[in-house]
Amino acid sequence: MKEIILLKEGEMALKGLNKRTFEETFIKNLRHRLKPLGKFDYSRSQSMIYAAPLDDNIDMDEAVKRASKVFGAAAICRAGITEKDFEIIVRDVLARFGDELSRARTFKVAAKRSDKSFPLKSPEICAELGGRILDRFPHLEVDVKSPDITVNVEIRDTNAYIHSGNRPAAGGIPVGTSGKAMLLLSGGIDSPVAGYMMAKRGIDISAIHYVSPPYTSERARLKVERLCEKLSPWCGDTAFYCVPFTEIQEALRDNCPEELFTILMRRLMMEIAQRICEKKGISALITGESVGQVASQTMGAIVCTDNACRMPVFRPVIGMDKSEITEIARKIDTFDISIEPYEDCCTVFTPKHPKTKPSLEEVIAAQNSFDFEPLIAKAVEQTEEKFFGIS
Repeated sequence: MKEIILLKEGEMALKGLNKRTFEETFIKNLRHRLKPLGKFDYSRSQSMIYAAPLDDNIDMDEAVKRASKVFGAAAICRAGITEKDFEIIVRDVLARFGDELSRARTFKVAAKRSDKSFPLKSPEICAELGGRILDRFPHLEVDVKSPDITVNVEIRDTNAYIHSGNRPAAGGIPVGTSGKAMLLLSGGIDSPVAGYMMAKRGIDISAIHYVSPPYTSERARLKVERLCEKLSPWCGDTAFYCVPFTEIQEALRDNCPEELFTILMRRLMMEIAQRICEKKGISALITGESVGQVASQTMGAIVCTDNACRMPVFRPVIGMDKSEITEIARKIDTFDISIEPYEDCCTVFTPKHPKTKPSLEEVIAAQNSFDFEPLIAKAVEQTEEKFFGIS
């Protein structure tokens, strides 16, 4: 029996006149993710996206795994394609589910009839098909609440589809429908989660990371690159910018009050990120800041950081507990990398007693006490760029 991947639209289905744009972007992203596996035919109808393999040797398990991480679909399933003829449906259900039904104790049939011209209504399909299954497997019992197996039948416009049920897909809206933003990606737990959450809202993510050799190691940089690789199945192709930050940090250490070091460092990071954004046509920043988590993330510190920004700063984890952030990090498979003991430049020259309630005036005065402009321009000029994508 030929198979197909069915992706059921979530929020996309609620769009108005621009729904087609969202669907086309979703199919474009889906095509890109599945291209390494082989050729598929893509179509859409009745708030459903269809991905039909054109090659017999395509790894459908891997295809479903990849498709389930493409933002825009609420549910996904791997279904068998059959004709809109009840007798043929019965034949194919028994063939597809025969082994499982023979080993099960309970089952149920779930039907959906999107094509109202089909002669049997959904409850009738369930009753008739359930009866045929019981005739073939008389040891079975019907359990509508918690069956061992659920046989799903969907009657749609061109074909009927049979499958064992939907599973949750990525949700959100397609990447590329909400503009571009730059993620300040550290080696910690929070920032990869922040990037994932904003990609889920349709934002095309790039990432920027700051290195301070010899104070930070090559392993620390490679750790962050691996985090980028983990984000790519969710966020799509990701541009990665690596900024040399040693001279700026040494200048901060030598010329500015120690208790303001972290806030000043973040202001300069924001400035560098914005200059790269302006060159690349990126219009917002993303950080993994969570209020009160560390000294640089108090309300006063965030106010001082924002003062250095000319573009919006999105902080999707701002009100989340660490346990909530960690749960998402485990889901997207970044947690184990994030907790590896290779520290980034944010831990370099950390003040013993950072100021948690700085005034904006004193922060600006401290930054203006030294001319950082040549160092900022040099860091931007020496920034390295590479790309991470689907393989």
